[in-house]
Amino acid sequence: MHDSAPASQTVTAPADAARATQADTARADRRRILALAAPTFGQLIAEPAFILIDTAIVGHIGDAALAGLSIGSTIILTAVGLCIFLAYSTTAQVAHLLGAGRRREGLQAGIDGLWLALGIGVALAAVLFAAAEPLCRALGGTGDVLTQATAYTRAVVLGAPGMLLVYAANGVFRGLQKVRITLVAAVGGAVLNTVLDVLFVFGLGWGIAGSGVATMLAQWFMGVFLVVPAVLWARADGASLRPRAAGIAAAGGDGLPLFVRTLAIRAAMVVTVGVAARSGTLVLAGFQAVNSSWNFAMNVLDSVGIAGQTLVGAALGAGDPVRARRLTRASGRAGLAAGVAVGVGFVAVGLIAGAAFSPNPHVRLLVAIGMGTMGVFLPLQGWMMALDGVLIGARDFTYLAFTCTATAVGYIAVMLLAVAPLAASAGDDVLRTILLWAAFNVLLMGGRGLANGLRARSDVWMRR
Repeated sequence: MHDSAPASQTVTAPADAARATQADTARADRRRILALAAPTFGQLIAEPAFILIDTAIVGHIGDAALAGLSIGSTIILTAVGLCIFLAYSTTAQVAHLLGAGRRREGLQAGIDGLWLALGIGVALAAVLFAAAEPLCRALGGTGDVLTQATAYTRAVVLGAPGMLLVYAANGVFRGLQKVRITLVAAVGGAVLNTVLDVLFVFGLGWGIAGSGVATMLAQWFMGVFLVVPAVLWARADGASLRPRAAGIAAAGGDGLPLFVRTLAIRAAMVVTVGVAARSGTLVLAGFQAVNSSWNFAMNVLDSVGIAGQTLVGAALGAGDPVRARRLTRASGRAGLAAGVAVGVGFVAVGLIAGAAFSPNPHVRLLVAIGMGTMGVFLPLQGWMMALDGVLIGARDFTYLAFTCTATAVGYIAVMLLAVAPLAASAGDDVLRTILLWAAFNVLLMGGRGLANGLRARSDVWMRR
């Protein structure tokens, strides 16, 4: 007589094995997302780090120089920030083609993206160099401040081609899932910028122009550092290094909807700043502190989105919608978790960070209120940013452009017609601050989250 397992055990064993397999797969997905997100975060803070280094050093030149740096850095960050589509569109294209086993074509798309970045960068540098003085004057520069701002802008914009090459090359390496080299480039660029800043500003006495030259050279260093291996790999796989009009046009066509998306978001942010300014000087001061902190924190959330973008793009390129759906869920959970962690940190830091931004007790209170309000909504932003990355990885560019533009237009209308009058009539700066940040998160970020969530629930984006 042979012993036999109970029927319940016979049924349960395969189910337990399936659950164990699913758990192992989920852990593997989380590790892959983290392995891509961590170096990407380091790379994302390169340009803000350059401005921070410049600020610390230029602040020792004089008040006019520091004010000029504020104007000049606003111009370059806005212009270069609008070109972030070079990284996103290249990442999606390269990831899709590599996932489909078409490595040579993927690297060829990367080369086309590099040529597009170089062309846009040269044109951008020429226009901003010529228009530096009127642009700085339009942003409020006068007298010595205008002179300082113009000198910095004309020096730093010559590095625009290098920085845009960095964006496109980052797209290549993200698509290849080789992002550590982008972190090395960012760290190397920050170190070089610091050394050259000190040398040019204090050693050679070049003033604020020396700071601009240091940043320009660091940007070109990063561009060359990343372009050389990308070109060598492309050449080894048989990709053409010559500029191809059709390939460059295709890269531009992919990038245009993403440019529209970014422009809509930037316009919404400008209106938010305008409403804060109309709410009073102290509210604007507190807003600036919270906004600066939020811009840094968003790099954490964006890095998770970029990881999802890369992995989902490769899965769809390989024709594996099941894996794409699984990675989408994993990315959403990772974004939510990152948002919770950053949100808790935001609330905690907000209680003590005010002293770092202002000696005014009232401004410190507004900073704490603003960071606390923002912290409550950061989990939503983390989830939204993760799905944003997934849809970019799926090359669902037109949908993102349309929904971001529609959301931004609706948000701007509500801010100007309802929120601004309410803020002006509110008798308390605390209420104004809460109203401002709650509207920003519920209307703009919530609207984008709703659009992304509805799209991700369907299968349309996986069939593009």
